[in-house]
Amino acid sequence: MAMTLRLSDEENRRLDELAAVEGRSKQEVVRLALADRWSRLQKEEQLSEVLGRVLPKYRGLLERMGPA
Repeated sequence: MAMTLRLSDEENRRLDELAAVEGRSKQEVVRLALADRWSRLQKEEQLSEVLGRVLPKYRGLLERMGPA
């Protein structure tokens, strides 16, 4: 699917520079950035889910230990 991406002059310059340094097309740099951000979001959601299950179990212990 086609998409128009509007960038400021500065953002476009940075994208040009990134593409040149990495030896990739600007399109590929944007696609990889999207994939990286998606991956980080998924990891954050997984961590949040795990902490939501684990922290209540150890809340009393953590409170007794006090601030770090």
